[in-house]
Amino acid sequence: MNNIKSTFSIKDLENLTGIKAHTIRIWEKRYNVLEPMRTETNIRLYDIENLQKLLNITLLHNHGYKISQISKLSKERIPQLANEIISDKSFKSHAISSFKMAMMNFDQVLFIKTYEKLLSEKSFREVFFDVFIPFIQEIGYLWQTNTISIAHEHFISYLIKQKLLINTEKLQIQEPTKHDKVFVLYLPDNEVHELGLMYLNYEIQFNGYKTIYLGESVPIGSLKDVKKYFDNIIYVCYMTVEPNKSMVNEYIKEVKKDLLTDNSEFWAIGRMVESIDKKLCTDAILTFTSMKNLTDNI
Repeated sequence: MNNIKSTFSIKDLENLTGIKAHTIRIWEKRYNVLEPMRTETNIRLYDIENLQKLLNITLLHNHGYKISQISKLSKERIPQLANEIISDKSFKSHAISSFKMAMMNFDQVLFIKTYEKLLSEKSFREVFFDVFIPFIQEIGYLWQTNTISIAHEHFISYLIKQKLLINTEKLQIQEPTKHDKVFVLYLPDNEVHELGLMYLNYEIQFNGYKTIYLGESVPIGSLKDVKKYFDNIIYVCYMTVEPNKSMVNEYIKEVKKDLLTDNSEFWAIGRMVESIDKKLCTDAILTFTSMKNLTDNI
């Protein structure tokens, strides 16, 4: 399979590696560690090999190697040495770098090999919390800064979804062990960012509860129907971009009016919860700033 080549600006390299553009320029000028192409207007452009090399250099530099030392290493020795120094402490950053390369190259084989290596040393829950969650957060930042395209985001998100579905299915064949409440998980109207909600579905089932997973873009009116079948419902809503800041408080008021009874609760998570008026939160309306906060409350 041929590599799918891409070109990157120096700002893209900064976003992907965490090394400041100014530092990259110094390393390039003084130590010749990268070999950029130049446009007709003399603007630096970097290919995927430069990105891979810089990711490995970053790993070595973070482990005490001076850039002057790294610059004297051969092209072949740099990735070899990077692999040799990978420890439990550094494997997280190395795995995230590998996932980035898989994303940029549309390389599902690299994704799967990296994932299987992680899974040989950690549980799926540890892989998701320690690696996938920070990686997903980085994807969001890279997309916002136009470092990656929607195609990159969708490609890697689909692969992560596959792993979530496989691991969730293993839990679904088991009967729930706890019956005091039922969790209904959904995304509000026009919300399509599903990965976080999918993981919460896994985590809640892992803790022995029954879940009703409704997925993307569910209107409040449709949630009313679930009330006919279950008591003691906890509605879990993941708000990444919707409802937006101007509408989120009205949304909470509508939830309170149409969904909540004496035996039900509403849990909200995602970036938009920061815009919810705290006065609207009650014992039955809870907001969470992270997945860990929410899962600790199950």
